[in-house]
Amino acid sequence: MMPGFNQYSYIIFFFFSYTGAPFFSAIAATVLGADMSHVICERNAGTVIKTYSPNLMVHPYLLDSSSIDITNRSDSIEKTLKKVNSLLDRVHVVVVGPGLGRDEVLLETATKIIEEVRRRSMPIVIDADGLYLVQNNPDVIKGYRNAVLTPNVVEFKRLKSAVGLPESSTVKELAIKFGGLTILEKGREDLISNGTTTLKSKVHGGLKRVSGQGDTLSGTLATFLAWKLAFQNNLWEHKDESISEEDLFLLAAYGASTITRHASRKAFELHGRGVLTSHISDQVGTAYADLFEPLVKQSNI
Repeated sequence: MMPGFNQYSYIIFFFFSYTGAPFFSAIAATVLGADMSHVICERNAGTVIKTYSPNLMVHPYLLDSSSIDITNRSDSIEKTLKKVNSLLDRVHVVVVGPGLGRDEVLLETATKIIEEVRRRSMPIVIDADGLYLVQNNPDVIKGYRNAVLTPNVVEFKRLKSAVGLPESSTVKELAIKFGGLTILEKGREDLISNGTTTLKSKVHGGLKRVSGQGDTLSGTLATFLAWKLAFQNNLWEHKDESISEEDLFLLAAYGASTITRHASRKAFELHGRGVLTSHISDQVGTAYADLFEPLVKQSNI
């Protein structure tokens, strides 16, 4: 079975402004198996997120344009970065985007954090408003192969336009244009590519696509990337199989896609048209058990 990482706690780091999206992303990571989820958020969002669940660690460090003296903008951002960087020393995977918003100061802060993540060679998932940031500054993530982008249909079109690709371009072509990082294109069937290999996730999802399902995906993906690191560091006994770094990112994205889609289907079976994002969160653990525990027992890990 998948370990709890008691010897070396794997922690997920989140970076957000609003309240619902970061909660659903962080709680998905936790219920799937992350030891801890830290939510780094705008100061007014912190109290609200804390009321949602005591299981998340919430840090209201971020400042937006209304919270700083615009004449000291650079100093304010640097002070925020020092606080955030101290947490980066303690975590293993970063998620940027769900609930981030489009405030100029928050986007500038997020850009600098992505740059710091790259400097540290940490895995990063970019979704939602994080993709808006990338759309307007592709170089911030281009060529960084420890990144996974998770665009929906609209975001996918905008990313293609941002790097000069025609609308008919495929996820493989977009991954190549971004320098070989992994892209998970969400849709009726999820497509995952790093420009060399492309996978298709066809597990049936629910018949209602709730707004927070993408946030759930970013959280489950973060946990799979943490498990990737645990696998590479031999934190549990497993067969000595040689799996490339690129393939591990693809497998993490595929695992997150299948878990999220299956959880959505199970939630819809229980709640029908009234299904909510929280219902999907409730099914993440069961979805893992349905899809992966038989494989774990088969492989005798």
